[in-house]
Amino acid sequence: MRQPFKLSWNTVEKLAERYTTPFLVLSLDQVEYNYRFLQQHLPGVNVFYAMKSNPEPQLINKLAELGSSFDVASDGEIYALSEMGIAPERMVYANPVKTARGLTAAKEVGVRQFTFDSASEIDKIADFIPGATVLLRIRIDNTASLVDLNKKFGADAGEAIGLLRRAKERGLDAAGLCFHVGSQNTSSEAYLNALSVSRHIFDSAALEGMQLRILDIGGGFPIPTGDLNVDMQAMLEQIQRPLAKFFPNTEIWAEPGRFISGTTMNLVTRVIGTQVRSGNQWYFLDEGLYGTFSGILFDHWEYELETSKSKKGPEIEATFAGPSCDSLDVVARNRKTVSLEMDEVVLVPNCGAYSSASSTTFNGFAKAEVLIWEEVQQKLQKDMMAVS
Repeated sequence: MRQPFKLSWNTVEKLAERYTTPFLVLSLDQVEYNYRFLQQHLPGVNVFYAMKSNPEPQLINKLAELGSSFDVASDGEIYALSEMGIAPERMVYANPVKTARGLTAAKEVGVRQFTFDSASEIDKIADFIPGATVLLRIRIDNTASLVDLNKKFGADAGEAIGLLRRAKERGLDAAGLCFHVGSQNTSSEAYLNALSVSRHIFDSAALEGMQLRILDIGGGFPIPTGDLNVDMQAMLEQIQRPLAKFFPNTEIWAEPGRFISGTTMNLVTRVIGTQVRSGNQWYFLDEGLYGTFSGILFDHWEYELETSKSKKGPEIEATFAGPSCDSLDVVARNRKTVSLEMDEVVLVPNCGAYSSASSTTFNGFAKAEVLIWEEVQQKLQKDMMAVS
């Protein structure tokens, strides 16, 4: 893979003069590159982008133009996509436990593809959307993932046939299986195990007269940062080979989120306070845990904090904190850095997943403005031409 989108320091400084920090810069070119990389190395797989990782409208529009479908988890996401003109056939309501409002939205909009992992969910779907197409989510244990989603979701493989049979008896189109091996996987091992389990269930279902035709392999592909010690092409090809071999006549879906969105955004924030507390250097930023850095809490993510490459000097250990009046609002502790001054800017690359998506307006602080890199680039070029 090519190196992820990252602003140069010359550009960071120019943007920080033009726009009020904090702000995010989104690269639509990186969105397209990540999407097409998946298409190239998982050929034939229908991508359902996990909207929850980053619902920025221009990112969603770009993916829609590229032909992506979407994984939605709530009435809010269903209505948002519908209002953007995205057809219900391009949505799968993939939250295994759905609300009445969510099912009502699905009915109103026309969404007819769902996942489930329990008998109670079968009844809910059948009551709201008779004849809907459903995929049974199975549990795949994987302690190696950054976020193990299988602690909360997924039916035991031993329950699969009974649940598929019940879905069929309730008049639903029991079309297949889905799984999610957990987030930020750097190995194909969990996927290969999941494919083996799925093949066994497909075969057992056939003996029961149920011909499953869809397999959703979920998400979990890691954010391909420059220092990630994994060959993404090799990993995807290791998954593709058994897919082609053991599921030759099966429609394959995937639900990537962070892989597509993670490298698409850079944050530019600024030092707004500096002090020594109990012998430790503290730097206060104008963005914090309740804003773009929310992924620290909600996604176990450790953000890179970069200062100007031109700055030299000995490194110290410092604590970086956000601007709110909450002592929880700490971005990083004991982080090595050169000494910083008031108003210096800090660049945070690879912050496109589960950051702005979960940011709030706590304490009255506005969410960081999102700038589109391709548009900003044109403005900077015009400025240079005007000067020359």
